[in-house]
Amino acid sequence: MKTRSRRDIFIIGFALFSMFFGAGNVIFPPFLGMGSGSEWPLGFACYYIADIGLALVALFSIFHRGGADGIVSPIGRIPSTLMMCAIVLCIGPMLAIPRTAAMTFELSVQPLTGSIGPIIFSILFFVVVFLCSMRKNAVVDIVGKILTPLLLAGLLILIVKGIVTPLGDTDAAPKLANVAVEGIKAGYQTMDVLATMLFGVLILRTAESKGYTARDEKRNVAIKASLVAGAILLVVYGGLTYLGATVSAANDLSVSRSNLLLSIVSGLLGQQGTILFATVVALACITTAVGLVSSCAEFFAELSEGRVPYFVLVVVICMFSAVVSNVGLEQLVSIAAPVLDIVYPPTLALIGMSFLPKLPKLAFRLGTAGALLISVLSAVSVYGHVEMPFLKYLPFAELGFSWVIPTIVCILVGVLLGRKTEQ
Repeated sequence: MKTRSRRDIFIIGFALFSMFFGAGNVIFPPFLGMGSGSEWPLGFACYYIADIGLALVALFSIFHRGGADGIVSPIGRIPSTLMMCAIVLCIGPMLAIPRTAAMTFELSVQPLTGSIGPIIFSILFFVVVFLCSMRKNAVVDIVGKILTPLLLAGLLILIVKGIVTPLGDTDAAPKLANVAVEGIKAGYQTMDVLATMLFGVLILRTAESKGYTARDEKRNVAIKASLVAGAILLVVYGGLTYLGATVSAANDLSVSRSNLLLSIVSGLLGQQGTILFATVVALACITTAVGLVSSCAEFFAELSEGRVPYFVLVVVICMFSAVVSNVGLEQLVSIAAPVLDIVYPPTLALIGMSFLPKLPKLAFRLGTAGALLISVLSAVSVYGHVEMPFLKYLPFAELGFSWVIPTIVCILVGVLLGRKTEQ
């Protein structure tokens, strides 16, 4: 039993790693390392905390609450449904899924052949994703047993080569104005915390399908699998950030993320390395796309109470994502930034509140509303270039967390008012 449990934990953990390690996880660490220079450990630490650190917290919250519904339901049926739909659309057909295809095209197909256009490639890419996503109960096993070992092997070859024979020194001065802030923003861009709201349910369901039906047993297997994924990502992220730092002196912030990666790979491994990297990127993006398509289809199938079948939703999501993916990688990254700056704070606020002792529903609603309000104002200020001087005086504003203190204040007000109304 222990041997089977250990095997299942690693299979689920490997699958979770490869679902997380998608388009953003490939392109952001090297660029962050290049911009951080000698301060790359700081940039990496902030990136990892904002990405996998928060994602693990979200996973543990989901395991504790029995699902994402247990996190968002306290704000009310309609607001929680709207919020989950916004999250699913962000990590699904609107942003994250199309980005996997766009990145595979720019980093796997274009460097090797110019004979396939983006439209034809997007069709082929999502045909593969569709075939892997058709059997929803087999998704984790397909990813964990077959695709992940190949993905991890390719990444480790690249990282070890970069450590043994680095392309340059890591002592270049940082090019980023604030390494910590940029690390946090890069962690946001991966969308892993949002993806966790769906992946967590998939992991729990997979553990149950393997025979772990008791609540504590299922939760323990899921938690251990999450820690396995977190440990692997720690090694991979650190390695990729270091590789970026080794070419800091030879590049500046004007270089595109895809070109930076390609130059690192070709410099370390030559033409063979480009082929290896193309394979790694394709595997990373396919595994993430499979996990996202399966999870999004399952969510909307349950939301429709079975009126729209899982199979039909997989088809629709793949077709829509194929169209959006032709916007291009850099454009999708730019579009995602303001959207994520708005969606992340209320999501993180709800995740944080889920660990607190029993709160009045008013505390959940006011806390979420406070985080959403500040995040919207901040996004309008930054991306709409509207002056709002008071925002910069909020605590932690320089780190991108101006919403934290207002959210805490709103929660406290909700606790006081909620308890009075309950008396």
